[in-house]
Formats: sequence, structure tokens, C-alpha cells
Amino acid sequence: MLTSNEQLRYSRQLLLKGFSETEQLQLKNAKVLIVGLGGLGNPVAMYLAATGVGQLILADGDNIDVTNLQRQVMFHTEQVGENKAEIAFQHLTKLNPEIDIEVIDEMLDDEQLDYYASEMDLIIDCTDNLSTRYAINLACVNHKTPLISGAAIRFEGQLFVINPTADDYACYECFYPKNKGEPALNCSTAGVLGPVLGVIGSMQALEAIKLLTKKQTSANKIKLFDGLSGQWQEFKIGKRSNCICNNK
Repeated sequence: MLTSNEQLRYSRQLLLKGFSETEQLQLKNAKVLIVGLGGLGNPVAMYLAATGVGQLILADGDNIDVTNLQRQVMFHTEQVGENKAEIAFQHLTKLNPEIDIEVIDEMLDDEQLDYYASEMDLIIDCTDNLSTRYAINLACVNHKTPLISGAAIRFEGQLFVINPTADDYACYECFYPKNKGEPALNCSTAGVLGPVLGVIGSMQALEAIKLLTKKQTSANKIKLFDGLSGQWQEFKIGKRSNCICNNK
């Protein structure tokens, strides 16, 4: 059961139709790994902490740089040079002391990803590195752990929910096979508008809450956001016959 403090803290979402104490307890009992505490990881972590996800694991080996402050809204100027995951821990603990938060202040290697994929109810990929995306995807495929992937560059963003527990699911490599190679552009070379990351990160958090409370999610569909027009496009992703997820 929820404590009286929890009932008060989460009262506005407990008022929602289809969101009862049962759903709140599902969030309270959930374990979620957030990989990357940058422009996407900031809103994801803040919304999941505020919503009451009971155990959050924050993983990022990077330190805060002054160029991050334009879009990574959890961080302050005086925190430049400090580890992102550690600062996020401090912020989120103040935001919601009712939850448990663990910090991994380094980049996760394949062995660590494999371990955490076996322990988590959900992993959220907020990274900006393709090789890391592939590693996270593989670990989730191997352990049938749901994964929510987000990305943003310039005025554009994308969102992909991967649920290996569903029949005939498509994984990240179905969408972007390794033989395509690394993208030519990234935020460091092409730039990104901060609120676009906020939109995609918020959507990642929303899909996470829906998935953890057993509501319908947008699996096997890539959602593309155009920040200039404010419009979304959606494309179905089919399972590739020669992909790593086939026969898993």
C-alpha cells in the first residue's frame, strides 16, 4: 500500500481515470536504468523521479561542460566540471526523497549492460553514441528487457519503443542496421535546439510510465518530430530476418 505521504505526493495522478493506487504501486516497485544524463536524460530522470518510479539507476561518465547548459536543464553554471550522474542524483534526491537512486559515474561496458539488462524492468537510452545504442539494444534483446530509445539533432527528434516481450517485435538494429555506419552529424557538429530534447525526453518518460503501468505503448513504430512545424510522423518498423533479434 501507499503511505499517506505518497498518496498526497502523487494525488494529482491518482485522480486520473485508469490510474489508481495499483498503477502507482507498479511504478513504486519498478527498476529503471537511464543511460545518459544529457539533454534527453535530464527530463527523463526528472519526470520519472517526480512520478514515483521506485528505483532509478543513473549512468553517465561525462562531466558537465558549459556547452551543455543550453539544453541540460538540471545542471547549473557552478557545477561545470562535475560528474553528470552525481549532480543528477543530488537534484533528484531533493525532488523526491521517497525513491531509491543509484549512481554509476562511468560509461557502461558490455558486461555491465548485460548485468543491468537482466535486473531492470526497463532501460531508457538517452545516449548520443551509436555504438552504445547497439550495445544497449543487444543487452535488452538478450534479456527481453523493454527499451525506450530517443535521439535529437538540429530541430528534429525521434522516439522508438522496443518491447522484446511482445510477439514479432522489432529492435533498434531492425531500424538502423550496423552496416549503415555512423551518422555523419551529431549535436557537436550540427547543433540542437534545447526544447526539442525536452519534447523527446518527455515523450520517453511518458512511454516509460505507460509501459511500467501496463498501458498500450507505441512499439514497433518510429515517431519523428519536426520542431519547426510542430508535427509528428510515424512509421512502422518491420522485423529484419537477419537481425540479432530474430529467433531471440
